[in-house]
Amino acid sequence: MEATVSKNKRLKDINKVRWITITALFMGLNIAMSSFGVPVPGGHLYLCDIVICTAALLLDPLAAFAVGGIGSFLGDMIFYPAPMFVSLVTHGIQALVIALIVYKAQKNDHKKFFVTALTATLIGAAIMVTGYTFGRAYIYGREAGMAGSLVKLPYEIAQGLLGVAGSLLLCFKGGLIKLFKRMELN
Repeated sequence: MEATVSKNKRLKDINKVRWITITALFMGLNIAMSSFGVPVPGGHLYLCDIVICTAALLLDPLAAFAVGGIGSFLGDMIFYPAPMFVSLVTHGIQALVIALIVYKAQKNDHKKFFVTALTATLIGAAIMVTGYTFGRAYIYGREAGMAGSLVKLPYEIAQGLLGVAGSLLLCFKGGLIKLFKRMELN
């Protein structure tokens, strides 16, 4: 009896360490990807949405919020502090909603789970675009901020769709979902 209890406690401790490690790894990736943008005519595209959506598809809702919200907050605090609170709320809610939608989904049925993941990440992209559009307007003042937000709207949409496509490719074609299923200790 004691050996079983001890073994279960070790598995629980391993899972906690693994959870913290993987969450921290994704947070670090988020910070790194938010540190630079890919230049496009008239602006930049940031790759952090790929990390946020991927983490939200693979991790539980709390870890997803930490990666999306806290990771983006820290990245902005280090590199560009003006929108750091907008990033905390917007990317945090984005990741949380995606994770809540897919967390209980049946991951054994690959096709059905893909449709759920696609729907969830598109909803997350809409949350990100909306959050940044209004957040930018708030930060920079109503009139000037809303005009600037509307100018940046195509870039926000492109970044959101890049996050959707990149995360789905990594998770389904890149095999991250299968890898995470093998790592689970239940």
